[in-house]
Amino acid sequence: MIKFLGVLLLFQLVGNPFLALIILFAVLYFLDRRYVGIMPSIAKPFRRSRQISKLRTTIAMSPNDVTAKFDLARLLTERKRYSESKELLTAIADRYETSAEYWVELGYANLKLGQLPEGEAQMLKGLDINRRAQYGQPYLRLAETFRHTDQDKALFYVSQFQEIQTSSSEAYYLAGSMYKALGRSEDASRAFAESIAIYRSLPKYKKRQERGWALRSYLAKLR
Repeated sequence: MIKFLGVLLLFQLVGNPFLALIILFAVLYFLDRRYVGIMPSIAKPFRRSRQISKLRTTIAMSPNDVTAKFDLARLLTERKRYSESKELLTAIADRYETSAEYWVELGYANLKLGQLPEGEAQMLKGLDINRRAQYGQPYLRLAETFRHTDQDKALFYVSQFQEIQTSSSEAYYLAGSMYKALGRSEDASRAFAESIAIYRSLPKYKKRQERGWALRSYLAKLR
């Protein structure tokens, strides 16, 4: 109703319904990015493409720059170019043998390529080095991987993630989403409720960071 009234008001001002819709969505997008954070960033894909281009140039000029190769591999994974990411990571294995970040990145690439035993073992190796690597996110990636084939394993990985992120609205939202995907409706509802409760207990400076996840949890509880 508010959006409809907003369009009518803008139409009266600009005289064009399509322009009014564009302006309204632009305002909503700005407000969301400034105060909530649910909508994806329009600029992020462009920034990532520029970063990839710069890293490729760096590697072409300095073929032994393993840091640039690792950063490029992570960005390629975000672009879902898992084969290329794995190739880069495999080439620098000797320099990252004791890096938790390295093993969870390589493991995730293998999981997405369908190499489940290898990928799981590599991710667990990284988590064994540092259980809090990437803030526990690898546990959720493992849970997502096995949610259709091994629910007990998926739930175990969800519980491991929750042990790490005990005071995060995001953590409980993601856990609730996983429980919901596994058909555990009551557990999902409790996780979403906990996400909202955690948000309400946070100090003001932290609420901006978690607001989007709390709102997602609220909406998820309504479904």
